[in-house]
Amino acid sequence: MRFVKFVIALILFSTAAQSSLHAQQDSIVLDNIMNKSKKLAEERPTERVYVHFDKPYYSVADTIWFKTYLTMEQNLPSILSKIVYVDVINSSDSLVQSIKIPVVKGVATGNIPLTPGTYKQGNYYIKAYTLWMLNFGDSFFFTKTIPVGEAIDKQLNTHFSYKTTQTDKNQSIDAIIQFKNSENVVQANKTVNWRVTSNFDLVSKGKGTTDQNGILKIKIDSRKNEAITNGELITDMVLSETNTATSTFKLKPVKSVNDVQFFPEGGDLISGIASRIAFKAINGAGLGIDLKGTITDNGGNTLSNFTSTHLGMGSFYLNPESNKVYTANVTFKDGTTKSFELPKPIASGITLQVANTDPLALNIKIFANETYFAANKGKMVFIVGSNGGIVYYAAKTKLNNLVTNAKIPKDKFPSGITQITLFSETGDPISERLAFNYPKNTVSVTLKTDLPAYKRRQKVKMTVTAKNGTVPMEGSYSISVTDDQKVPVNEDNEITILSSLLLTSDLKGYVEKPNYYFNKPDEKKISDLDVLLLTQGYRRFNFKDIMTGQLPPVTLLPEQDMRITGTLRDRTGMPVRKGALRLTVTGSKYAAETMTNNTGIFAFPNLNIPDSSEVVINAKYSANGSSLMILLDGQMAPPLTKNPEHLDEVVNIDSALAPYLNNSKKQYSYLRTLKEVKIEGAKVKRPSHADYPSLAGLSNITGTTIDGDRFQGCNMFALCLQTQAMGLTFFENNFYVTRDYNQGNKTPVQIFINGTPSDYFALTAVQTSEVESVEIFPRDELGTVNRLYGTNGVLVVNLKKAPKGTKMSLAEFKKLMPEANLLKFSPKGFSTQREFYSPKYINAANTYNFNDLRSTIYWNPKVVTDSTGVLSLEYYNGDGNGTYRAVIEGVDKDGNISRSVYRYSIK
Repeated sequence: MRFVKFVIALILFSTAAQSSLHAQQDSIVLDNIMNKSKKLAEERPTERVYVHFDKPYYSVADTIWFKTYLTMEQNLPSILSKIVYVDVINSSDSLVQSIKIPVVKGVATGNIPLTPGTYKQGNYYIKAYTLWMLNFGDSFFFTKTIPVGEAIDKQLNTHFSYKTTQTDKNQSIDAIIQFKNSENVVQANKTVNWRVTSNFDLVSKGKGTTDQNGILKIKIDSRKNEAITNGELITDMVLSETNTATSTFKLKPVKSVNDVQFFPEGGDLISGIASRIAFKAINGAGLGIDLKGTITDNGGNTLSNFTSTHLGMGSFYLNPESNKVYTANVTFKDGTTKSFELPKPIASGITLQVANTDPLALNIKIFANETYFAANKGKMVFIVGSNGGIVYYAAKTKLNNLVTNAKIPKDKFPSGITQITLFSETGDPISERLAFNYPKNTVSVTLKTDLPAYKRRQKVKMTVTAKNGTVPMEGSYSISVTDDQKVPVNEDNEITILSSLLLTSDLKGYVEKPNYYFNKPDEKKISDLDVLLLTQGYRRFNFKDIMTGQLPPVTLLPEQDMRITGTLRDRTGMPVRKGALRLTVTGSKYAAETMTNNTGIFAFPNLNIPDSSEVVINAKYSANGSSLMILLDGQMAPPLTKNPEHLDEVVNIDSALAPYLNNSKKQYSYLRTLKEVKIEGAKVKRPSHADYPSLAGLSNITGTTIDGDRFQGCNMFALCLQTQAMGLTFFENNFYVTRDYNQGNKTPVQIFINGTPSDYFALTAVQTSEVESVEIFPRDELGTVNRLYGTNGVLVVNLKKAPKGTKMSLAEFKKLMPEANLLKFSPKGFSTQREFYSPKYINAANTYNFNDLRSTIYWNPKVVTDSTGVLSLEYYNGDGNGTYRAVIEGVDKDGNISRSVYRYSIK
């Protein structure tokens, strides 16, 4: 593991009198700060992951192409983990797909086919992580919301909006939906049945008719004292006697109340010190809202005016007095007004202020008010500069004046967020400030084509140049070229390698329009970013926790390879030492062998097994092999959580993605044609709760179903069910209805396996390959199950039906019984790698008689520059006229992060 190198600057702070003090290098307090920070960096090094996608949104039947960049300190390629996971989670917080890919030199490439049936129109969020990151919580994960539209089987295009009227006891929602067909013709005078669910309960239902503009208005009243916070409105429009089209809309009502928070620089407002106070205003949905206002004191005097400068954020100065109360009188952009009392100034204090306008240095000022200075004159204070929990700068001085000035060169720190912390003489953090260190303007990766404009299907010769000043850079990059007309983007809204690795990965909380601060930065954007760091008060590394040793325990080691582990036991349960095992992959020549240790534990390391493969582990070569049992270890996985970037979700995908979906409709027209060919035949009835009389009263309306395919790749079905059971909480071998559990109801859910009452331990014997589906009913509407078993809610596991066949003898039946010393299962293997298809046109006008409707013209995740820093690429354009947008992102071998956007035209 790489050891952290500290740059300790035991410098002299200059004061107003230019006095000096010799720094003592044996300072116990400073050594303690440095040693604990170093211990954190060495024992808990931080990994970051960023995912570059070929475009920001997709359609069903597309393929998502991506490349992951896994870095650690100074954004160097990570040497910790060799495997990265990419999960796709739908808007119901259910895992749709999990991708496992190998990491080589800090990068990995993959793809996700958006298979019709598995994927439907909606907002999905991508979560990328390593197992090492699980030690520190999901705030370190990469997350991004990706809208997916439907263009193949789309019967209706909709536009949805709603307003909420809410009091402490009642809630009313007025929803408006406009319906159009796939050709954008309004659906007038159509009957629509609708229903509303919330927390898996049916809240309301009704019936209506669209007006001449295809608009249906629905009034929804929630249950008394049960406001809808996360619900769904489901509509069924009758298109004909035999055809009904269903549409689903998310309901996440919020109180339409604006709020403002105030953040004094350094942490506290101190009497007698002129302080900068940042503010952040948000609306009920959590998005920034602009404002203007005044500051008044309790004597009615107006002290200053202030106005937000970006997304409801801004700052002003105030010199507070200890005996006064200060109020901010605010007028929001929507016309509403409100008053907020500012934080009360403390009577005695010291604070840190940072000016980040000098491109070469951070200008630091330490202010102590007279009361604090009188009590602490001559005492030592320490200043520490860190990035990502790693200290790069430390200094100390005595408190000899009310104001102490210093400059810290920015080249001491890597690019990104610099955390400046002021410590007292006893080593307690007393003031803190975040400042941003932009990447060096000498570092760049650029694209250039051989022509400024091209014809359709003409070959493009593109040159990649990576340099740091005049010095070539060796690095790994990815390039995406898209048709701007088909894939329009708002560049400020994008999540880029710069905004992710340098900004949001070190901040907790939602950052609106993250690429705004990197998209052609100027003085205003630099200033706006400084205000953001003043208001985004939560950071991942808290010195109070570091100094007191309150750090999360490390329970998982970094994955260096794919491996399968477990224990070999005999029939009595005792571990078998030096037992021989053999692993094979069905349908291939892949094989591996291993021996158990003295405690019966075995491991097959350095495996390379494709996903969905059947693996067989055999112990029959060991002594007494016929009486041995193979027990596998479970695979750790993060719990399913709500989308942390839910504010990026697109409400009206049909209209927001219209140019893209119109193109996809033409592109995938052949799929629609194929689906029109119907083959009539008897449908195979799938097992469900309705097969069992005791469960027939459960309602499909309030239940949810998880298809058995979702559990493929799980070593242990019961373990995976803990994280995938929507609306349920698992605790101490029982499932509970989450909503009731959070309210103190500890009545467990009743479990059924094929209609038979069971418990959690019975689930541990179920193999994932046997599961047809899992049905979850948070409510037993008739109460028959709850009354009989004294439970609350029902979980039904339906196993696949055994195929019917001819009668067999007892000997034949015994042969079909699984052998204890032979284990068959499907582990989560590496995702199948595919190559992006890029056509080659030769005499295109005369040879190819089809329309090239590609939206992604070119995707190359394997752009690697050598010691020359220059690379040439070739590809062919599509048929779309207009502007093509090329984006390159990546990291060089020294940890320099780069991104560049280049455009050329097609005529």
